[in-house]
Amino acid sequence: MYTIIPEEIEKYPWAGHLGIKLAHMLVPIIEQSKTTLIFINTRGMSETWYQTLLTIAPQLAGAIALHHGSIEQELRLWVEDALHTEKLKAVVCTASLDLGVDFRPVDTVIQVGSPKGVARFLQRAGRSGHRPGETSKIYFLPTHSLEIVEAAALKDAIAQKNIESKDPLLLCYDVLLQFMCTLAIGDGFIPQELWKQVKSTYCFADMHETEWQELLQHVVNGGNALAQYDEYKKIEIEEGVYKIKSRKIAMRHRMHIGTIVSDAMLKVKFMSGGYVGVIEEYFISRLEPGDVFTLAGRNLELVMIKEMTVLVKKSTAKKSIVPSWMGGRMSLTANLGEVLRETFSKALSPNVGYELASLEPLFLLQQQLSHIPQPQELLIEQIVEKDGYHLLVYPFEGRQVHEALSAILAYRIGQITPISFSISMNDYGFELLSDQPIPVDDTNVYNLFSEDNLLIDIQRSINKSEMAKRKFRDIAVIGGLIFQGFPGEQKKARHLQSSASLLFKVFEEYDPNNILLRQAYNEVLLQQMEEARLRQALLRIAKSKIVIQFPEKLTPLSFPIIVDGLNRNNLSTEKLEDRIQKMQQQLANV
Repeated sequence: MYTIIPEEIEKYPWAGHLGIKLAHMLVPIIEQSKTTLIFINTRGMSETWYQTLLTIAPQLAGAIALHHGSIEQELRLWVEDALHTEKLKAVVCTASLDLGVDFRPVDTVIQVGSPKGVARFLQRAGRSGHRPGETSKIYFLPTHSLEIVEAAALKDAIAQKNIESKDPLLLCYDVLLQFMCTLAIGDGFIPQELWKQVKSTYCFADMHETEWQELLQHVVNGGNALAQYDEYKKIEIEEGVYKIKSRKIAMRHRMHIGTIVSDAMLKVKFMSGGYVGVIEEYFISRLEPGDVFTLAGRNLELVMIKEMTVLVKKSTAKKSIVPSWMGGRMSLTANLGEVLRETFSKALSPNVGYELASLEPLFLLQQQLSHIPQPQELLIEQIVEKDGYHLLVYPFEGRQVHEALSAILAYRIGQITPISFSISMNDYGFELLSDQPIPVDDTNVYNLFSEDNLLIDIQRSINKSEMAKRKFRDIAVIGGLIFQGFPGEQKKARHLQSSASLLFKVFEEYDPNNILLRQAYNEVLLQQMEEARLRQALLRIAKSKIVIQFPEKLTPLSFPIIVDGLNRNNLSTEKLEDRIQKMQQQLANV
């Protein structure tokens, strides 16, 4: 593993911008290698990187390609084949090339930005060196200065073999409902025999027989709330065998077998004909005709959206909107967060690796203005500026945990005094911004981070019902409660959400203990909010020393979080960049 170190380390880093500035350092690596995979975390940034590399290295035209999940399948297959035959010099890709393909000619991998996890980093490194006796070779290119610390943490984690395991999902009742209906389409099933098989699996080992009976009722007569509607009476009982005899129900089920549910995707086509790829509905619905966006390495002008198709034409505009996908919310894993806390504590120690040594000016400034958190410490900074009072907390637990933790902390502070907050976060910490002093000090800080009444405070601080409603949409689709439409006439995401919301309200009012409703709330807690990890973080904080500092100006750790919070204002990218540069200059001159 090699870390690409910028020539000048920014003492006040902000996320995302540095990587593009270092793009020229990738060109020699690409040219010296036979074939290189350049992994980018999101599809949107992969489009930007592809265009950037072509701009700074026009000699790569025809020898570099783009590969991500929204590009037409035929083009993706061509890229994979060209890799095997060594027709391509480099491919800019996302997780679409993480798994399932053996790239023998690839001898170099470049990871742009934090991979957010040790296992993911090793998986991507393993895409190279697939010949006997060869060693995998991977370069890490940071997208901001603090990610160089993550590079050092990754090395430590790999040396310690501190690699994440994949936790299997439990009690997925929607998947079981689909499996039951699939069996019922064929020869049918006998409940007692199938129950024994289901209980023997790891996923359903803790399932109670009452829940099994509820699922049987659900597929036979629609359960307590939907018993009056014939479309939910799917299975008929014939001499003890459960079967689907309706041709219509069987046909609908066959058309929608599957458990992968993603945001609605719209096809992107040229007005003159020709298929470009697909784009998520939530992104494209925000654009107006005439807006230019980038997809598959091309600048495209939106003409209109017709049914489930986005009609576009080529554009020569120099500026375009880079699509945003849900992959941008990828969060730091618990393993990497733990190693990262240890790595930060060694920042100013003698004999550190070249990554931490390069960051010495940044850490000296952090130590001078505030404090460098140790593994058994939680750093809290309170900074007063003209835009308000900033409370910054650094648990190093990842964006998802910080999202929940910041909401809980805001709620608990609100119980002390009436106060309003604006919240922002990254993988290292989060910020609460208010226009009045924030009452957090040594007298109450441990109570604010207490594990007591956690579930109650989660329910009060977060719109858990709305989150469950969104999660229920996926469960209802997988469980067969919602018909998604015929091929070529799929229902739009908003229509699916409307149907799911109606069912959600019916269950809440007439069947509040419905098994699928319970699954929706459980998955919000366990998957979206990582309740178990949140609880572990609070237990760790309770045993830690909480250090409260009052810096007179922004610190290197606080800067990227506060910059992330600037997006609360309606600023264009150019104005945002100008404002950040002014902030950097002002802080450097103080």
